Amino acid sequence: MILAIDVQYSDHSALAAGVLFDSWVSSHPIECFIKAVPDIQPYEPGAFYKRELPCILALLEEIPDNIEVIVVDGFVTLGREKKRGLGMHLYEALDNKIAVVGVAKKAFKDTPLQAEVYRGQSNKPLFVTSVGISQQQANSAIVQMHGKHRIPTLLKKADQLCRGIST
Repeated sequence: MILAIDVQYSDHSALAAGVLFDSWVSSHPIECFIKAVPDIQPYEPGAFYKRELPCILALLEEIPDNIEVIVVDGFVTLGREKKRGLGMHLYEALDNKIAVVGVAKKAFKDTPLQAEVYRGQSNKPLFVTSVGISQQQANSAIVQMHGKHRIPTLLKKADQLCRGIST
């Protein structure tokens, strides 16, 4: 099973959403999850994970244990030095047992070219990083995800759910 997660913030709370699906090419989720998270940490430049990770972990408490890969909106590793990003902190919090693929819409400074993935007719890449699954496998998985546009259908669904948009 694959789980795509996104988080939206308002004031001092957040709404985390998860979209569960069984194949990279799935067009519809098996199930969707939403978790309100009160009293979140303030944003800290260079330490985004401190704000987002608790929201993701709270959401994961609501989800079955058979997840093989989690897709996060962001980076697993940052730049050429591969500094620990949100996805790596999540991987470590899960005892290195569940692969994590990060899909970011904007490049981080010194993001390696091999992280760039083009989908559909878009001239703008997504930036894919991973742990527990090779870079090549992660890139291939994101490319084959359902949808004609830059953002895969089920990643867009997670984004919409955490923004309170029902589709």
